[in-house]
Amino acid sequence: MHFDYSSKTQGLLDKLNDFMDQHIYPVEQEYINAVENNQQRWTTPALMQDLKAKAKAAGLWNLFLPEEYLPYGAGLTNLEYAPLCEAMGRVMWSSEVFNCSAPDTGNMEVLSRYGSEEHKKQWLEPLLNGEIRSAFAMTEPDVASSDATNIETAIVRDGDEYVINGLKWYTSGAMNSNCKIMVVMGKTDTSADRHRQQSQILVPMNTPGVTIIRPMQAMGYYDEPVGHAEIEFKNVRVPASNLLVGEGEGFAIAQGRLGPGRIHHCMRLIGCAQRALDLACERVDSRVAFGQSLSKQQSVRESIAQMHCDIEQARLLTLKAADKMDRYGNKVARDIIAAIKIVAPSMACRVIDQAIQMHGAAGTSQDFVLSAIYAYARTIRLADGPDQVHMMQLGRNLIKDHVGRKALG
Repeated sequence: MHFDYSSKTQGLLDKLNDFMDQHIYPVEQEYINAVENNQQRWTTPALMQDLKAKAKAAGLWNLFLPEEYLPYGAGLTNLEYAPLCEAMGRVMWSSEVFNCSAPDTGNMEVLSRYGSEEHKKQWLEPLLNGEIRSAFAMTEPDVASSDATNIETAIVRDGDEYVINGLKWYTSGAMNSNCKIMVVMGKTDTSADRHRQQSQILVPMNTPGVTIIRPMQAMGYYDEPVGHAEIEFKNVRVPASNLLVGEGEGFAIAQGRLGPGRIHHCMRLIGCAQRALDLACERVDSRVAFGQSLSKQQSVRESIAQMHCDIEQARLLTLKAADKMDRYGNKVARDIIAAIKIVAPSMACRVIDQAIQMHGAAGTSQDFVLSAIYAYARTIRLADGPDQVHMMQLGRNLIKDHVGRKALG
């Protein structure tokens, strides 16, 4: 096994880190202030467009897109992209600078893989160019959406159109003023096999009958200017051609987008955790308590060491998952993908929590990023499947494999 990044990855990582040092970290607080002081809270500050232009010029654009999507992206494997995703994760909003932010990444992959030529022209190209944003509407307030087969939103064929009725919430990205298109998951046939009832369909935000009820908080944060919306679909009509692939393909499409998405989430969280550790090291070296630097307190040193070990373990496991996906595909790698989704968010919560503790009251304040990244890490323990679902499925698979091997032996 090789633990060094390839020369291609290392070159891009150096380039990305230089960009972060020159253009992102120096304006991090300026961007946060612009968002907080913006009277149009869901409008992205102009600063973002300037940063996007610089990222494009630097060749740091659509880095998440694999080789089959050339020339639109960098043509990287999951393993090659993972450390870049970690670097972007150190600043929560920076992924958008490089057109690598969720849910746009997953939606672009879906449109690339399953969209018609018309879909690609109308929606994919503007997304690839960073001209618009998008949303993915799956989660519903009235059912346990951790089981996607519970989804109740109705998508009913009526001649040359589909009529959509239902209620969604935590539709990330839908609050942004530049969000123009949603990928909506619902049911087209409730009598079909349990995993063939769902379909996915494209719904423009300005379609009559689409009503944003309210922005949803996540751990007390509205995540302006992107946001998470509760949305009502009332007799929403879209052309039948807006359906992706065909009726009954929605569950399979959702599973296809989640593998890479989970790698992205985990690596971003590792970036958040690493930054929390870096901040903690700086903090304990500069603060004095009980007559000596915090960095000389044994309990602090032990905590710092454990934080480092936890991050390294999660990073290596996630990189192994990315490599297995590249070599054998998402289906073969499903168990280790589940493992990283269990490990990385929980690790990030623990590490960030310790960093907050070392900062004292300041760690909970707006003067540091720690409370915001903690809220993000805690939320991701639910996004793309709660911990319990991944543990249930992983445990089931491991037992099944063991019993199968025992029977063969």
